[in-house]
Amino acid sequence: MTSRISHTSLDCTDAYALSEWWKVVLGYTDVPDDPNEPSHPECMILDPGTGHRVLFIEVPDPTPGMNKMHFDLRPTDRTRDQEVERLLGHGAELVDDLRSADASGAGWATLSDPEGNLFCVLRSDAEVSGTS
Repeated sequence: MTSRISHTSLDCTDAYALSEWWKVVLGYTDVPDDPNEPSHPECMILDPGTGHRVLFIEVPDPTPGMNKMHFDLRPTDRTRDQEVERLLGHGAELVDDLRSADASGAGWATLSDPEGNLFCVLRSDAEVSGTS
């Protein structure tokens, strides 16, 4: 027998604000019968296409230091660099830029969300396959 991932959970200090921020980044929505509201200590968002869920849970003192888990994002309708610019405009902070300057265009950018959680932006599938 095996297990499946029910959802991904992130500890935070403001579950509502962080869930709202990530909804814009990922294109997720509230769970239809359980909308998120300010002051909710647990807020879940849902990918309407795949059903993947992310749960934001308020804790008094989130683990300091580097995340033990993080998202690697792959843009679906733009290039990696365009997505990095979009996210910076949405309030993300650039933490480390590991994008290659050579012709390969490999690498990624590490950003942080408003609570300092790290995530990476990879090249799109089109960039990887050379069809962009």
